[in-house]
Amino acid sequence: MPKMKTHSGAKKRFRKTATGKLRGRRAYSSHILEKKSAKRKRKMARPVEISPNDAPTVRALLGGGKKR
Repeated sequence: MPKMKTHSGAKKRFRKTATGKLRGRRAYSSHILEKKSAKRKRKMARPVEISPNDAPTVRALLGGGKKR
């Protein structure tokens, strides 16, 4: 069997931390920013941990295989 390739889109959007957690950009942070408060926009600028429900999918796309 050939090796699985890393999903190109996923590797640009997600990062695995040293402890194995997954981080990515927050949703709703790229447009229609006028009506959002400054506090909300500041919080959106920082990466956030991926939801536990989405983590297995993202891990597979990044070629993580088993949970480490």
